[in-house]
Amino acid sequence: MMRDSLYHTLVGALDLVLWGGKLEGRQNLPPNGPAVFIANHLDATGPIACCCSLPMRVYPWSVGDMMDPGLAADYLNKDFCEKTLHLKPPLGVYISRWLSKITVPMFHSLGCIPVHKGDYRRMQETLSISMGLLRQGKFLLIFPEDPNFDVDEITGIKHFQHTFARLGEIYYEETGGRLGFFPLAIHPRNIIKVGELVFYDPFNKISMERQRIKDLMESEIHRMYLMLGNYRVESGVLTLERK
Repeated sequence: MMRDSLYHTLVGALDLVLWGGKLEGRQNLPPNGPAVFIANHLDATGPIACCCSLPMRVYPWSVGDMMDPGLAADYLNKDFCEKTLHLKPPLGVYISRWLSKITVPMFHSLGCIPVHKGDYRRMQETLSISMGLLRQGKFLLIFPEDPNFDVDEITGIKHFQHTFARLGEIYYEETGGRLGFFPLAIHPRNIIKVGELVFYDPFNKISMERQRIKDLMESEIHRMYLMLGNYRVESGVLTLERK
């Protein structure tokens, strides 16, 4: 895993080349960790935007296939070359194989945490790795949109899964501390907005608390996204203001 100094040098370069966006709500950022940032994905842009914009080092949850040398090329071909670049075989296949030789070691060096949705045993590994970082006072970055849902017509954001909220209960059980969650809204106008901190509440029923945190993160990210997009309500209809 790369050192923090190299990490900040790398994301600084990516910021100049690929992002160059604006960070709003900086006053909501915590002075120290641990904490968990929750964000909408915004295709391939979201993870890059967050790492470039946030002043602290973050450890992102990443699709497990992207970190597996044997699976990464196929995933890149379907999710990036075909979906984003609209490349057809065999060009997309060749490019994804070449990219995977760069992205797999890079994801591991950045400290990304592999996520295998639908696999209970391996999801426990994800939570275990995450807890190890949180106990060290680190910051996690999670994109909990559920691929099984359709996107919202206005924001393009899918409904959230609530697995990430389990970190709050595990952290409380292990340390007695209340873990904080921060919503991040990433907008195509190259803006990220940081929302207000939400703490895990150990006095709620566990299932209700998971749902509460998930709902708060999802609704606040939607709200901030709409604000960043200059939307307004006119005669009961949501419209985008043109400037």
